[in-house]
Amino acid sequence: MKIVIVFLILGFIFLVYKKIKSKNTKNLKLDKFKNKLQSTQTNIERIFLREEEKTFSNPNINIYIGLYDNEENINRKSNIHRARLSKFKKSKLNGEMIFQDDEQRIYKFNNGKKVYL
Repeated sequence: MKIVIVFLILGFIFLVYKKIKSKNTKNLKLDKFKNKLQSTQTNIERIFLREEEKTFSNPNINIYIGLYDNEENINRKSNIHRARLSKFKKSKLNGEMIFQDDEQRIYKFNNGKKVYL
């Protein structure tokens, strides 16, 4: 009888230990996921991705490349500009509409005349 009681107590302790152990691992993963979703850096990255997607889908939105932009931003903006030229055959860069003809030549209009770049 004493052996049965000892096994019941050990079994109960084992079940409680397993329950506590499984809660901790799930909570850690869940907490990590929640923290990533709620972090300000992730939200800022999402906003930039939405803005880039909006800029990419409309060739009439001006892309401004300034003197003080860092290399990463310049590369990102120029890639968007090139992709819009390829897709829409036109793109607005630094306030000027730039076009691409069927022969892949790039030009802009200056006083009603085509000026190839």
